[in-house]
Amino acid sequence: MKPRRILALMHEDCVPPPSLEGIPEKEIARWKTEYDVVVGLEHAGHEVLPLGVRDDLRVIRDTVDDFKPHVTFNLLEEFHGIGVYDYYVVTYLELLRKAYTGCNPRGLLLAHDKGLSKKILSYHRLPVPKFAVFPVGRAVRRSSRLEFPLLVKSLIEDASLGISHASIVHSDEKLRERVAFVHENLGTDAIAEEYIDGRELYVGVLGNHRLGTFPIWEMQFGTLPEGSPRIATAKIKWDEKYQKRIGLTTEPAKDLSPELERTIYRICKRAYRDLGMTGYGRMDLRLTGDGGV
Repeated sequence: MKPRRILALMHEDCVPPPSLEGIPEKEIARWKTEYDVVVGLEHAGHEVLPLGVRDDLRVIRDTVDDFKPHVTFNLLEEFHGIGVYDYYVVTYLELLRKAYTGCNPRGLLLAHDKGLSKKILSYHRLPVPKFAVFPVGRAVRRSSRLEFPLLVKSLIEDASLGISHASIVHSDEKLRERVAFVHENLGTDAIAEEYIDGRELYVGVLGNHRLGTFPIWEMQFGTLPEGSPRIATAKIKWDEKYQKRIGLTTEPAKDLSPELERTIYRICKRAYRDLGMTGYGRMDLRLTGDGGV
């Protein structure tokens, strides 16, 4: 590929320095992804301009007018501090008729909403846990078809925000308490879904029409205490000292039969298409002891 002008769009706090020299490892972790992307593109011979964005679309418009990028590499995961607003930024790029990497606005919108995405996947007969949505300001009433234990989390937030072992509830009282926690601390609607005990798997999907998949990855929870739910809590995802203490790792999934691998890849590609996704995305799955995905 001939050299291109690439605008790397990212959060204002994640714009990396030109070099890692002399910077503590703890500080690097915050913008490591952005640094790797910028450096990788530069090493490939492209001219890259990192642009930090927080809450002003004019910054994007002015930079597009001045820099005239051939493509925007989208690393922005929020706008104005709100995660689901990222699809508005991509919509803005489309209105400017500028090429960009990653998912289209419709796919981002559908995938961000855990309730809506489950409804769509269920309609297409893909296996999803039973669930119920509890909007802010509404009384919490559990349907009899929704059985405990349940996992309670934000309907739209990602990165395990607000998820802890207390998110697994076993009674209506605890359900009400955890839904109230999500409403009050995250300010979003809550979703309670059937807790699936099993292995935590991840699959990357790449493409628009013809899809490719990356190897199946698994989170290994190390020496997590017996009886603790194997879920990716905020502490497990972001506390490096805790990760080291329990021996948490992510690595290629082992002991999957060729038939099961094909099933997992097929489900991921179908989900990707059914949610109208493009570019690339990551699918999160649970694998039960009897091979259920």
